[in-house]
Amino acid sequence: MFESTDKYAELIATLIRIGAALSSEKNPDKLLKLILASAMELTNADGGTLYLVENEVNLKFAIIANNTLKIKPMTAADAKLPINSLPLYIDNEPNLKNVATYCYHKNETINIEDAYNDKAFDFIGMKNTDAKLGYQSRSFLTIPLRDHENTRIGVLQLINAIDEETGKVIPFSKERLQVAESLASQAAITLTKEKLILAQKKLFEAFLELIARAIDEKSQHTSNHCKRIPVITNMIADAINNVNEGALRDLHFTADEREELNVAAWLHDCGKIVTPEHVMNKSTKLETIFDRIEVINTRFEIIKRDLKIKYLEKLLAEGEKQADKLRAEYDSQLSAINEAQAYINKANTGGEFLSDDDKKRIRDIGTMNIFSDGEQEKPLLSDKEIANLSIARGTLNDEERQIIQNHVKITHSMLSSLPYPDYLKRVPEIAGSHHERLDGKGYPRGINKSTLSMQARIVAIADVFEALTSADRPYKTAKTLKEVLGLMNDMRNAGHIDPDIYDLFIREKLYLVYAKKYLLPEQIDVD
Repeated sequence: MFESTDKYAELIATLIRIGAALSSEKNPDKLLKLILASAMELTNADGGTLYLVENEVNLKFAIIANNTLKIKPMTAADAKLPINSLPLYIDNEPNLKNVATYCYHKNETINIEDAYNDKAFDFIGMKNTDAKLGYQSRSFLTIPLRDHENTRIGVLQLINAIDEETGKVIPFSKERLQVAESLASQAAITLTKEKLILAQKKLFEAFLELIARAIDEKSQHTSNHCKRIPVITNMIADAINNVNEGALRDLHFTADEREELNVAAWLHDCGKIVTPEHVMNKSTKLETIFDRIEVINTRFEIIKRDLKIKYLEKLLAEGEKQADKLRAEYDSQLSAINEAQAYINKANTGGEFLSDDDKKRIRDIGTMNIFSDGEQEKPLLSDKEIANLSIARGTLNDEERQIIQNHVKITHSMLSSLPYPDYLKRVPEIAGSHHERLDGKGYPRGINKSTLSMQARIVAIADVFEALTSADRPYKTAKTLKEVLGLMNDMRNAGHIDPDIYDLFIREKLYLVYAKKYLLPEQIDVD
C-alpha cells in the first residue's frame, strides 16, 4: 500500500484532513457518517457498517454505506435495509457467533479474507441479505471502537477491500488494517468526547430547568413564569432570524448566540432564590408571614363588642324611655364601623389605585377608632399598618419593592460568579438586564439603549408580556390580550421596550401563537 513516498505522503495528508474533520464536526449523525466514510476511503473499502453499543445489551446498527449499491453513508432509519441490531448475549452467554459481537467481546480486530468460505462465524444473515441485494460481501475487517478508558463503545466493520488497479475484491492488507485501527481509535475518542459534551449539555439544561422550577415553586403565584420566559424569548429569536426586511433584517443570531439567549432566559430570575417568600407571595398589603387583616378584623370585632356593651349599659341605666334614641345611636355607630371595616378590607387587596383622599381616610379610620387589648387602649391601626394599607398601587411597600427589584442585582452577581465557555459569557449581562429600559429609567443600573444588548431587550419584552398575561397573580385579575397589547404599545411609545422587536412581535402575531397555548380562552379577545 505504501509502495511509494508519494502514496505515503498522500495517506498522511488524508489522515490529517480526516482528523481535522472529525475534531470539528459536532452533529452526532454527521460525525458517525464521517467516521464510516473516512474508514472506507482510507482502506479503499466498498462498504461498511458502524455499530454502537446499546445499553450493554445490543450492537445497534447505526450507519451503513456501500459504493456498489450506491448507498451513501446513512442512518439505519434512512437505509431501510433488512439489517437488525445484534444481541450481545444469548441465554445470558456472550454471543460469539457473529463476527461483530465476537469482536466486541474479545476486544480484538478480526480480519476475514472470504466470509463465504469462513467456518468460524455465522454469516447466514449476511448471505441472505446479499442474495436480496444481488451483492457478495467477501472480505471483512471488524474493529472494536475503544474510548480513552479502553471501554468498547461500538464496532466498525468494513466490507470488500478493492484493489486499486484491477477493481476486484481482495482481502484487507496488514497496512490497511493498521490505518483502520488508527482511525477507529481516533473516531472512538471523538465519539466519546462528543457524547460527554452532549451529556454535560443535557445536565446543564436539566440544571437550568431545575433552578427555574425551584424559583417558580417557591412562589405559588408565579408558578410558570420562569419556564414560559424561554418560550417567548425563543419565539422572538426565531422570528428575528427569519425576517428579511425592516430594521431587524441584518440581525441574525448564531447557534451559539441562541444558546446564550436561551440560558439567560431560563436564569433571568435566579436571584429570586434569596428573595423572602413572604415578599414574593405577598398577595395583600398587610400580608407578611400571614395576612394581618385578620388581626385588624379581630380589633374591629372588639370595638363592636365594646360598643354593644356600652349600648346595653346605657339602656339599663336610662330605661325604656331612651331606648329608641340609644338604639339609633348604636345602629349609626355600628354602621360606621362596619363601613370602615369593609373599606379597610378592600384597601388591603391592592386592586385599585389609591388617591390622597383614600390615604387620608385610611389614616382617619386607623387613628380615630380605638380598641382595648385588655391592658390599654390603642388606635385601630399602627403607623406601619397605615403605611402598608396606603400603598397607592399593588401590594408592596417601598422596602418590599426594593427587595423584589434587588433580585436583578443578585441575578447578575450570582451568574457573574460562574465560569462560562466563551459563547456563554454574556449570560449575566442578558439575564441581569431584563428590567432595564431603553430610556434609561429601568433598574438596577439605569442603562439605556446605547448599552442595552438586543438579547436583553428580547428577554425584557418576554418578561413584560408573560407578567401582564399571567392569570395566576393574586393581586390582579387576568388581563385580556387587547388590554396587554394596549399597555405594551404605550410602553413601546414611551421608550420602555424596544419598538422594532415589539413591532415584529405584533406583525408576526407571536402574541397569538403564545396565547393559544398558554392563556385562558377568555383572555384571547384579538386575532
